[in-house]
Amino acid sequence: MTAEFSNPSLRSGSESGVEKNQSVLAAFMVPHPPMIVPEIGRGSEKQILETTKAYEQAAEEIAALRPETIIIISPHAVMYSDYFHISPGRRAKGSFADFRAGQVRFQEEYDEDLVNRICALAAERHFPAGTLGERDARLDHGTMVPLWFIRHTCMAQQGAPGGGKNESFRIVRIGLSGLPLTDHYRFGMMLREAAEAENRKVVIVASGDLSHKLQTYGPYGFAPEGPEYDKRIMDVCSRAAFGELLTFDETFCEKAAECGHRSFVIMAGAFDGMDVKANALSHQDVTGVGYGICTFYPGAEDSERHFLDQYLEEEEQKSALLAEKADPYVRLARQSLETYVRDGKTISVPEGLPEEMQKTKAGAFVSIHKHGKLRGCIGTIAPTRENVAKEIIYNAISAATKDPRFDPISEDELKWLEINVDILGEPEKISSIDELDVKRYGVIVSCGYRRGLLLPDLDGVDTPAQQVSIAMQKGGIRERDPYMLERFEVVRHR
Repeated sequence: MTAEFSNPSLRSGSESGVEKNQSVLAAFMVPHPPMIVPEIGRGSEKQILETTKAYEQAAEEIAALRPETIIIISPHAVMYSDYFHISPGRRAKGSFADFRAGQVRFQEEYDEDLVNRICALAAERHFPAGTLGERDARLDHGTMVPLWFIRHTCMAQQGAPGGGKNESFRIVRIGLSGLPLTDHYRFGMMLREAAEAENRKVVIVASGDLSHKLQTYGPYGFAPEGPEYDKRIMDVCSRAAFGELLTFDETFCEKAAECGHRSFVIMAGAFDGMDVKANALSHQDVTGVGYGICTFYPGAEDSERHFLDQYLEEEEQKSALLAEKADPYVRLARQSLETYVRDGKTISVPEGLPEEMQKTKAGAFVSIHKHGKLRGCIGTIAPTRENVAKEIIYNAISAATKDPRFDPISEDELKWLEINVDILGEPEKISSIDELDVKRYGVIVSCGYRRGLLLPDLDGVDTPAQQVSIAMQKGGIRERDPYMLERFEVVRHR
């Protein structure tokens, strides 16, 4: 049997029965396991029957709200490291052909006016979001699985006695980015503002699985961070404690192999400053992957729930406290960085520094983080200046303004920065990867003039093999190239 879903002509927004000042009607946190679709699961979907029943309830609630537009945030839509992609055009098609169910097809209409409004707001605020860079126009399964449930519910209601015509809606499809969680939250705030400006009645669907590392028998294995992530995210979302979503450490999320955290943060941003009634419908982990379903309905305005402002204020206070407690190495790096960003000037070596900073020569790395994400890191393997102090002064400026992976740091970012300084010991040649210890030693991989370096004791780097592989990538060195290994120790100043 062929299942095909498409949009009939749109109804008038005046039929919705929702107060005009309420644009975001509700939001839904849902997973997207393809196996939950019977044409794909072919019986295996019975393993997650609890999730199916909760999904059906969520779909019924969405249908009852009769939204004009559903904003679907999907981890499997087009994703860039520094940009939020919004799918362009009038419509898009998709099917489950990649999951051996090509007979299940979708044709969805995009809400072009709402997309244009979002893009206009982003451009006005120099926010990195828009419709550029469409690599694949086909609908992804993170979008289609929720639509499968919603469309089936609409069709069932249409066929029921007294059910009337099938309710129609358009969609806006949004991808995630590698930007900080704060930017995802801010983007959610922008989505709501755009919906209000267009007087559009919208439902937000935050598509995303939870941890993929919950069971040893699962396809991705087990990590202790997996169950911890699922327990924590379900607790946070069941309380609509959206400010806590911003405090999840990036490395912790990576080790848990979660899929939807950024989707949930965007969704949370759309409720900033509002009371929210949350209901956790289900959580399952029987396949080794976490599936959680929650519903969120907005209430009255609540001045205590401006979570982004609260988080940024706390981060500013934390940064100020760290700066106050920093040792001379980190204080010098911060002074150099801030002076250059504010005034465009390079400071001289200040008086009163410890003697070893003025008389010792060594390579030094300055790394900068903002809201838990790397914002710049540049250093020297061997000394290039007359002392460590000058090495730090110049490398701090380079880390802030010349790291090719990032835009130069702006003055308004200074209050949120965390700065580390690593002083490198003398490198020593080693003959084998077995002589490395990721906690104690950094590594230098060399092949001719190409060199790649990785510092020791980095989050997410757990084995020497990982350490060497990343260093080789940084140096543009291939596995088959004849390369040399060196190790070094560092003195880390945080």
